[in-house]
Amino acid sequence: MISIIGSGRVGSAIAFLIASSAMDDIVLVNKPKTKAVGESLDIVNAIPQKAKISIEGTDDISKIRQSDIVVITASTGKMQEERTDLLPFNLPIIREISKGLVRYSDNAKILVVTNPVDIITHQILKETEFSPRSVIGMGSSLDSNRFRYLIGKEFGAKQEQIDGIVMGEHGSTMVPIFSSVKIDFKGAEMDEKQRSHISSELKNYWRYLRVYKGESVFGAAKNTFDMIKSILHDESLFVPAQTFLTGEYGLSNLCIGVPVVIKRNGVDKIIEMNLNQSELDLLNLSALKIKKIIDKIKMEKSY
Repeated sequence: MISIIGSGRVGSAIAFLIASSAMDDIVLVNKPKTKAVGESLDIVNAIPQKAKISIEGTDDISKIRQSDIVVITASTGKMQEERTDLLPFNLPIIREISKGLVRYSDNAKILVVTNPVDIITHQILKETEFSPRSVIGMGSSLDSNRFRYLIGKEFGAKQEQIDGIVMGEHGSTMVPIFSSVKIDFKGAEMDEKQRSHISSELKNYWRYLRVYKGESVFGAAKNTFDMIKSILHDESLFVPAQTFLTGEYGLSNLCIGVPVVIKRNGVDKIIEMNLNQSELDLLNLSALKIKKIIDKIKMEKSY
């Protein structure tokens, strides 16, 4: 069973992908309950005729009991300048959800979509004391898809021709790894002007989405769905994701986007890539920003 806490546009889109592929039973949890019930009444019509799965909408978090995977998309507030603007609104919600995770679903794999995802993933680990490999944030995988799209746009190539990842915070200090970009399995030469332009477009991608439609829905949903599929089917998925580090890349005691392999038990392996010095410096700056916020939460309890 897959439980999704938060039945907004992203949570509902994830549920639609699960239902339409007949992957597993779904529980949508939301306050108010009417939103979860309404979405489930719609999504149930996308379940293939001979599928043996069900979907339920509820406001009762105890219904997540015995979930294999719990996806957290619950969010409120509005992003003004960056995703950390959402922290004062989302942190209290996450603290309450974490109590439900401990009580009803302590063996599940937890996929975090709620922003700021690096901080929220870390906070869920702190609140629940779950295994660090069982709690994964979906942020850098979405950034990496956007990065590949922008490189393809720059070079007139299709995304299938492009290899490229983004590490670090899912936010203004994200680090596109230009040194590893390949087009048709060959290194892509870019000058400083091209790199600067692509970096700017990548970091401001959410702003363009806001102008044209409001927020990311399908990209976030599909990247989360891929992680769900990998865990349920025990299929290796190489993807950048927010995970807890214990010395990798010289970083410890924080969640940040790095390349990982995901399988049935969550993060099966953290991949340490060879980064150039500039990329390492930027990754350290990104980690410093995250750690400062974590320390502020610990010391001041200001959120």
